[in-house]
Amino acid sequence: MSDVVNLRQFRKQKARSEKERQAEQNRISFGRTKAEKNLTRALNDKAEKTLDQGRIEKPEGRSD
Repeated sequence: MSDVVNLRQFRKQKARSEKERQAEQNRISFGRTKAEKNLTRALNDKAEKTLDQGRIEKPEGRSD
């Protein structure tokens, strides 16, 4: 004979495992820590500043 299964508990367990699977997929797709985001932002700002420092601006009146 087979084991008796409570369908309510089975459904809840199935829903939990599905949510966990979806959460794992989301962590892979979208997950970055706040520190990683701040580091990326700081590096981008620094690169932009460095680029702007080397920029040669044209005088206002001329359009070459």
